[in-house]
Amino acid sequence: MADSNKAQEMLAMMARNGWRITDQRRTLAQIFSATDSYLSPKDVYDQLTAKYPSVSFDTVYRNLRMLSEMGVLEQFYFMEGGLKFKASCLDHHHHHLICMNCEKTLTFDFCPMKESLDLPGRYKIVNHRFEIYGICEECQKEAAAVTSAE
Repeated sequence: MADSNKAQEMLAMMARNGWRITDQRRTLAQIFSATDSYLSPKDVYDQLTAKYPSVSFDTVYRNLRMLSEMGVLEQFYFMEGGLKFKASCLDHHHHHLICMNCEKTLTFDFCPMKESLDLPGRYKIVNHRFEIYGICEECQKEAAAVTSAE
C-alpha cells in the first residue's frame, strides 16, 4: 500500500519546482512511495508502461534524473545492479551503508566532508556523495549458516 503522505510530499516538491502535475507524475510518485526498495529505470518504465503504454524510456529516465536533482529521489550505483533510485529517506544531510547482497540500506549522519580538506586549486565543493558498500549483519549470518551446514 502506498504511503500517500510520501506521494503528496513528492508531488508538492515537483509543484514547488514548477513542474506540471500530470497523471503520469502522480503515478511515478505513487510507485516510489509504495516501496522501500531500489528501482532501476527499467523497473519504473515497466510499471509506468503498464498504465501508460505510450510513455518512452527517455521520458521516464529524464524524470528520474530531474527528481533526483531536486532531492525527491536519491540515486545509487550498484556495482552489479547498475543505477537505481529510491524515494529520499530523510530531509537532512546523511549518507548510506548499503548491503551488496540484499540492498538493505542504513543511514548515518557522519560526513567525511565536514573535516577540513586541503583541496588544490581553490576548488569549491558544491555537492558530494558518500556511500559504503558491504554485507549487512543478517546476510553475514546467513552466509555463516550456509558455510557451517556444508
